Amino acid sequence: MNLKVVIEHWRLAYGLLGNMEDAEEAAQDALAYALLHIHQFDDRRSQFTTWLYRITVSRSRDILRKRRVPTFSLNNWLRDRQNPTDFRPGPEERAEKKENQNSVWDALQILSPDLREAILLRHWSNCTYQEIAEITNCPMKTAQSRVRLAHQKLAHILEAVDFQKTAEEPR
Repeated sequence: MNLKVVIEHWRLAYGLLGNMEDAEEAAQDALAYALLHIHQFDDRRSQFTTWLYRITVSRSRDILRKRRVPTFSLNNWLRDRQNPTDFRPGPEERAEKKENQNSVWDALQILSPDLREAILLRHWSNCTYQEIAEITNCPMKTAQSRVRLAHQKLAHILEAVDFQKTAEEPR
């Protein structure tokens, strides 16, 4: 397994859990499980990456069930992942980008776990709808519906945020 695979699964777990330590635990558990149970993998049922994503989502769900906390701090996530060596955009562009990221991640936090899983798998992990269905153990139409609903809810939430910002601007 290469480092890229490890990072992808940590990112997915982090997106689902919002906590670095929990994401590390979920990713490690998933990769260890995959190594110990590689003989159970059936390439006729799914691709290896889909199988591994499914294990990562399952391990993340286990951790969520244990801690019973439905939300996470997106501000901490954004603060921890800033790249101080990236000086290309100016301060205004960086501030606007960060504000937009905060808005999107705050909106993601509001989504139900099923919708958040679907949207993160689709856009962070670039999974197909079929892969999302296999990973989340639901029909493909349900996976498509969850991604569509997540987009709709995010758009609605972000429109409300934009409206609120516009209303708060000085005239």
